[in-house]
Amino acid sequence: MEWVVVISVIVMLALSLLRVHVIFAIIISAVVAGLMAGMNIQDTVTMLIDGMGEQAETALSYILLGVFATMISYTGITSILVRALIKVLTGKKTMLVLVIAGIASLSQNFVPVHIAFIPILIPPLLKLFDQMKLDRRAVATALTFGLKAPYIMIPVGFGLIFHQTLQKGMSSNGVDITIKESALSMLLPGIGMIIGLLIAVFITYRKPREPKKWLAFENVTSDVKEEVTFNYKHGLTLVAIFAALIVQIFTESLVIGALAGIILMVLLFAVPLREGDTFVQQGVSMMGSIAFVMLVSAGFGEVLKKTGAVDALVASSSDILAGHQAIIAFVLLVVGLVITLGIGSSFGTIPIIAALYVPICMAAGFSPMAIAVLIGTAGALGDAGSPASDSTLGPTSGLSADGKHHHIWDTCVPTFLHFNIPLFLFGWIASIIL
Repeated sequence: MEWVVVISVIVMLALSLLRVHVIFAIIISAVVAGLMAGMNIQDTVTMLIDGMGEQAETALSYILLGVFATMISYTGITSILVRALIKVLTGKKTMLVLVIAGIASLSQNFVPVHIAFIPILIPPLLKLFDQMKLDRRAVATALTFGLKAPYIMIPVGFGLIFHQTLQKGMSSNGVDITIKESALSMLLPGIGMIIGLLIAVFITYRKPREPKKWLAFENVTSDVKEEVTFNYKHGLTLVAIFAALIVQIFTESLVIGALAGIILMVLLFAVPLREGDTFVQQGVSMMGSIAFVMLVSAGFGEVLKKTGAVDALVASSSDILAGHQAIIAFVLLVVGLVITLGIGSSFGTIPIIAALYVPICMAAGFSPMAIAVLIGTAGALGDAGSPASDSTLGPTSGLSADGKHHHIWDTCVPTFLHFNIPLFLFGWIASIIL
């Protein structure tokens, strides 16, 4: 039974590397897991569908954020930002990538729109990337860094949700820890991600890369044609953005925060109510695919849980979890890597991992902060390199607008190499020294 998780995840990764769409790769992998566990296809698919409800709130929040982002784009405020980037950073490839990483970082804590900004900001820059012969894999790593590193280190916005989830997962299994301690425990893995970003930008993807030719998308334009100057509507848009941030922080709900932003955009007349249908259609078009992948990945996770495959994997691993804490931490991170690559969401997997890790770590004498870093790092491993993660799907949604960027080879493989490896190593070291 313990091999169900390993084999099903390998199937998903192999299919993804063979350029099978991630939705089909996840569904096929779930069926494989069910069949290996002795279930028939009908029961497996039923379990998959039932499990999709686990991410219903996340999927809805993405759709609403897509609508909110479309409204923001309608006002033209993003065009001002894009033009400023083009004016100041044309020819400065390294600086452009680092600025994109900085903007992405703001989307997790300061203006928590998560991935919704990417389909608005990145497509207008694609032509500039090609003119500069900028390697889009560097941009993908910059975006994933910004979508991940800030919230594992800073307990604000999405970071607050992450560390609250980690805190609750530990406390419900008998170990108490504060939000501050949880955030401090994840600083070293976060530093590992910073090092990975710098390696990607300054070493791995620094050389010029000829843009791909993709005739099917030759008519796609990424120009910013309109000259837009800052006006009162842009000020009202900023008010709506900050209001959405405040509401999201106080309610701890992305859905409520996004709704607040949407309602204010209409009430303040920043966007016309008559265009509501258009905003919804474009928002769904922008974020619908990612939302559905998250639903299917939740179903896959439910299949792995209900079949007992995850419990069996950890139970079999416990046979070798004896002796030095370094060995125990290493094995737990390997198991966590396999689990989270399959499920793809740190928020969704932390409660599962916590229930399994906490008893083992307590018996081995790990400190609360060491346990937190093991659980948090295992969750981060899934978000930073899984084909089913929004932290990889988001960058692809913007970079593939003209068909010249592949989700697996141009996003997932680079982010896995530059973030999962240092996350693993630095998380392992942190668990030993804390």
